[in-house]
Amino acid sequence: MKRQLPSITALECFENVITHGLVTRAATELNLTQSAVSRQIKSLEAFTRQPLFTRTRKRLVPTDAALEFATKVGPLLDTLERETMRLMSWGAADRILTLGLLPTFGSRWLIPKLGRFTEKHPDIQLNIITGLTFDDFKAASTDVAVLYGDGDCPGYQTRRLLDEQIVPVIAPSRYQNPDIMAYEHMQMATRPTAWADWLSAHYTGSTEQRLGAKFENFTMMIEAVRSGMGVAVLPFMYVAADIKAGRLLAPFGGPVTSRLGYYLATRDPLVGSPKTTAFQDWIFSEK
Repeated sequence: MKRQLPSITALECFENVITHGLVTRAATELNLTQSAVSRQIKSLEAFTRQPLFTRTRKRLVPTDAALEFATKVGPLLDTLERETMRLMSWGAADRILTLGLLPTFGSRWLIPKLGRFTEKHPDIQLNIITGLTFDDFKAASTDVAVLYGDGDCPGYQTRRLLDEQIVPVIAPSRYQNPDIMAYEHMQMATRPTAWADWLSAHYTGSTEQRLGAKFENFTMMIEAVRSGMGVAVLPFMYVAADIKAGRLLAPFGGPVTSRLGYYLATRDPLVGSPKTTAFQDWIFSEK
């Protein structure tokens, strides 16, 4: 049986005129001409077989029947729009991969490679979120995240991706003394054991340090080292290009493996899903 329903356009015009009281405002809101809105209102009145507005100068004053109708139409249009959007995005959860990245790891190691993933998997849309801790990524409900630590991530399955090699670096303009203890030792909040790890492997003299500035972001710390603020122990993968280009020096000794490492963490309900499996297989092939 054919439903007795007016057009959606007529209902939208009706709702907007009720809200604004002016055809001009409704026309602007709907990106229609004033005459088009007026025609839609008249068509709705013809369909319902009764007047819905009284004309008072430039305003349209709704009748009692129109006001009652409007209380029902608004929520119905909202529901129709919401369900239509849900239908349009049906299955999108299987195509969108929310990826959590540490800022410097993302910009210096992963992002330059990521084009190869999108080329290989054009059906997967990446939604990239940056953070500094596991709690940041868990709060954002990331599907997968690359984290630094020991792999203990409740609610996520982890797999060690990379070891971290750390090395002390200094700006060429600052380097004068081969004794690393002659310089300010810059600190990284997320790597509290970095200096101890490197010194215990390479340095046999006094380990009394001259503490320098403390940072929470590797990118800022690298820029500070370049500017000559002191010496910093940094992941080799983050400074390899700078060392090769001569922007930084590593004259104090070779890299040391950190106690912790980088892990790929996958949210438990998504382990084995096509999109997370595709990303895991790809990122491990890029090691």
